Amino acid sequence: MNFRAINHTIGLIILLEMAFMLPSLAWCWVDRDPASARAFGAAFVVMGLCALLFLLVGRRARGNFFAQEGFVTVAVSWIVLSLLGCLPFYFSGEIPHYVDALFEVVSGFTTTGASILADPAEMSRGLLFWRSTTHWLGGMGILVFMLAILPARQGGTLHLMQAESPGPTVSKFTPRLRETSTILYAIYLALTVVCILLLLAGGMPLFDSLCTAFGTAGTGGFGIKADSMASYSPYLQWVVTVFMALFGVNFSVYYLLLMRKVGLAVRDEEVRLYFLILLASGALIAWDIRDLTPDVSDRIRHAYFQVSSIMTTTGFSTVDFDAWPAFSKSILLCLMAVGACAGSTGGGLKVIRLSIMVKSLRRAVRRTLRPNSVQLVRVNGKVLGDDVLHNVSAYLVAYVLIAFGSFMIVSLDEFSLESNLSAVFACFNNIGPGFGAVGPLANYDCFSDLSKLVLTLDMLLGRLEIFPLLALASRHSWSRRL
Repeated sequence: MNFRAINHTIGLIILLEMAFMLPSLAWCWVDRDPASARAFGAAFVVMGLCALLFLLVGRRARGNFFAQEGFVTVAVSWIVLSLLGCLPFYFSGEIPHYVDALFEVVSGFTTTGASILADPAEMSRGLLFWRSTTHWLGGMGILVFMLAILPARQGGTLHLMQAESPGPTVSKFTPRLRETSTILYAIYLALTVVCILLLLAGGMPLFDSLCTAFGTAGTGGFGIKADSMASYSPYLQWVVTVFMALFGVNFSVYYLLLMRKVGLAVRDEEVRLYFLILLASGALIAWDIRDLTPDVSDRIRHAYFQVSSIMTTTGFSTVDFDAWPAFSKSILLCLMAVGACAGSTGGGLKVIRLSIMVKSLRRAVRRTLRPNSVQLVRVNGKVLGDDVLHNVSAYLVAYVLIAFGSFMIVSLDEFSLESNLSAVFACFNNIGPGFGAVGPLANYDCFSDLSKLVLTLDMLLGRLEIFPLLALASRHSWSRRL
């Protein structure tokens, strides 16, 4: 294990996190909020000392980086970022309990949107802005951002990107991973800016537009009001609906569109299935809630807003969907598990994994009927290797076991079955709101510290696709390689 390289990378990541805190500190000065500014100042001191320590331990680090270093670096980086990123909330006293502050910032970085705050509007704007910034930073991945702006480490960029990027495979647009990372963030930034401009055009204040766009782009869903998006105009709700859906698309499709390869983009199986599920689910819910919402336009708007929010794992809400009929809630629960596309900012199992599972099942049935026949699994015309199929199967097994274990621990708090199950699903799939005690009008403050820590771990496991964190528990990951 190349410990020096790992420590050096983590030190740089902490410095990058501090840099992203500066705009939030600027809001403190604009609002003349010395208390929040002092909280950020104290956090800077602690983070600076930690960064210095990691950089000193990692001095003269060699450039070679392998898969195990990549997984360990990503997992430890996200843990360290979370432990330090919550300090402004904790030092300010606005979230006085450290476990609550940690839960809140992990929910931000993992783009979950689960909150312990009853009314976010009571928090200072500087801290609110940092809270929303964590969504934008975590959406595409902070290590991917670092790869885009810093000189590449020899042999290590692909391993870092593979460990942090969501989905069973990583698309490589160009021969150089730094160029690929730059393209990803350029597309990400451009879509975010367009979203901000459209929100401003609808009359949303600048601060609200920035925070809402960050939550939409990262598919995080931290609202700055107690009612999330309910009090905004239908135009603003439709803008957020469309952009939530757009950020749930694999970013490689946008790259194909930029390269004017429209045919390849349109023929992408995952994207077509993604929009088919989204459109069909919205239509079914709109039909199911016809008695609750007589107006057709309102019914369609609320249905597609919530479908887009839940499927992309954003977590914004315009209505109390916990009051919807059981059929609509069942659809939303299924969408929690399905999630968005691989290579997007969304969470969940991913549409591509669902497609591969169905095709693998079909292959197994055909092999049972015709044992000697050759059955292949294809995606976009390409044959998938057995290693990809095995990884998908392993991911599903790990997903079920972790979800079951988390559910059993959370159930110790004696909430309803619906509340406990949806809380685990909502955190593990990086969604945010669930049903019952964690519905769109409620929050996660009702859970015990043990449950909050379990759900915090679930959020990290869901965002990092399970394996990087599991790698920390493997003794093979810590074998020394000189």
